[in-house]
Amino acid sequence: MDDFDVVVVGGGINGTGLARDLAGRGWRVLMAEAQDLAQHTSSSSTKLIHGGLRYLETYEFALVAKALQEREVLLRSAPHIIRPLRFVLPHAPHLRPAWMIRIGLFLYDHLARRELLPGSQSLKLTGTVYGAALRPEFRRGFVYSDGWVDDARCVVLNAMDARQRGAEVVTRCAVTEAKRSAEGWHLTLEGGRRLRSRALVNAAGPWAESFLRGQGLPAHGMRLVKGSHIVVPRRFAHDHAYIFQNPDGRIIFAIPYEGSFTLIGTTDVELPDDGPPPDRAEISAAEVDYLCEQASRYLAEPVRPADVVWSYAGVRPLLDEGGSASSVTRDYLLEADTAGGAPMLNVWGGKLTTYRKLAEDGASQLGRLLGDVRKPWTQGAKLPGGDLGSHGIDIDGFIAALHARHAGRSASLVARLARAYGSGAEVLLAADAGAEVAPGLFEVELRHLVEQEWACSAEDVLWRRSKLGLHFTAAQREAVAAWFRTRA
Repeated sequence: MDDFDVVVVGGGINGTGLARDLAGRGWRVLMAEAQDLAQHTSSSSTKLIHGGLRYLETYEFALVAKALQEREVLLRSAPHIIRPLRFVLPHAPHLRPAWMIRIGLFLYDHLARRELLPGSQSLKLTGTVYGAALRPEFRRGFVYSDGWVDDARCVVLNAMDARQRGAEVVTRCAVTEAKRSAEGWHLTLEGGRRLRSRALVNAAGPWAESFLRGQGLPAHGMRLVKGSHIVVPRRFAHDHAYIFQNPDGRIIFAIPYEGSFTLIGTTDVELPDDGPPPDRAEISAAEVDYLCEQASRYLAEPVRPADVVWSYAGVRPLLDEGGSASSVTRDYLLEADTAGGAPMLNVWGGKLTTYRKLAEDGASQLGRLLGDVRKPWTQGAKLPGGDLGSHGIDIDGFIAALHARHAGRSASLVARLARAYGSGAEVLLAADAGAEVAPGLFEVELRHLVEQEWACSAEDVLWRRSKLGLHFTAAQREAVAAWFRTRA
């Protein structure tokens, strides 16, 4: 039987963030994920690092300030997968008056310290590249700053850093039994492996409540809210995103995506208690229609359901506080449970932007529960690949220098590897590339993904650790699947 200080259940952004933070404080940690890392909620976000401008209307100033504070911390930690992004907000006077938006943006600029991101300003849309993509009635607007993140890669990098700091990361292996005593937790993993742990963390996301009930433990009430997105051929050529106000009071984003596409989302649809499990969440025809209709209210080129080339849906576990699905808080709750013996920390709610702070708070709380408080360390730390040397957070400068050192490789390949692996791209480019399994995807990268990033299938590679599935034909995707079958 193996002994640990903490076992973390769940391999999404909160679970991997906690495992990383705890391991970096010197705790003996095992993190267990029943499926692939970021297989569901944490790869199905709108892929934004943002304060949440709309949460100001519900007076969630503390949540917005916390998220705003984290934007630049995360930008510095992983400039290869996280980048600044400017947002254009076309003004629709019948929905919100200009003075209200100005006040909101003033608060957004000043609720937290900014060093890297420029502030907001008014914007004339007519005759500009930003207005050209919109219907002509939108003549004025505003622009402000937030950030973009490759969400699934962020999860993988946290897991990699946790492992580098001594944690054991186990994927495709559920915790099937958890029994508590005064001395600790006795756990069984799928396959029969038995563990002892001084503390247990439940970071199972949409499955957090069902995990507890399955072990006969008390559970906090949760609301499961589905958020769906569509991807369509590119609707604008510039590098800004749009935030669109809808008549129902909600907002949606239209974001430049993967060079050739526009990502549009999200919806808020509450899942019924008797509905399908979270891992079977799919976008509905009604949600597709809704996103197309709302985007077409603004974009000069309408968006139709037939234009959708890819879609995805994820289930957000939110605290049950009543009200509509879109108004439920996105803040997190760390709930300690010491009844009956060894401590357990339950993670409820949360959003991608605040995962590092959640992990820091959770690791400190576990230290207090274990009687050994250890110092936080992640605020100034880099994620794997995030140290770009003299380039700081200038990923474009890093890409140019990397291509100069590997002039024989295509510029598009160098740029893609740099944005996925940061400083780790140097090793991949310097190694023997091996066979080209699909356009721009060589065996050296596939071996890295299998050996270092827990990839086990073409789906893991094409739709989570990269989005190459969007760019490949069906035959090219099948070639990647065939490569994995040869390794079985």
